[in-house]
Amino acid sequence: QVQLVESGGGLVQAGGSLRLSCAASGRTFSSYNMGWFRQAPGKEREFVGYIRWNGYSTYYADSVKGRFTISRDNAKNTVYLQMNSLKPEDTAVYYCAARGGASSYFATEYDYWGQGTQVTVSS
Repeated sequence: QVQLVESGGGLVQAGGSLRLSCAASGRTFSSYNMGWFRQAPGKEREFVGYIRWNGYSTYYADSVKGRFTISRDNAKNTVYLQMNSLKPEDTAVYYCAARGGASSYFATEYDYWGQGTQVTVSS
């Protein structure tokens, strides 16, 4: 059982940066694999990246690889998404999610979700 709350979204100019945070509560947070997803208006929710419970390995969608970085601090029960070189097509609501099983890039395989935070990138 885990509860997730995202923060850090906002309006930024193309080429700028934002750092999203996902604060978690739950007695077994450190055992969960964590993922980031996003959903733009009129589009399906898409995978952004994931990080394993121990923070050792990460995986990213091709659309954000080299620009976004996921990290986690289990002592603070927090996972981060650092977004650099932002583009207008990055505009979306960003969600963090937790999965008790193996790492995954399918949204349907995650057990818990935050409420989302809006990221808007202007040209």
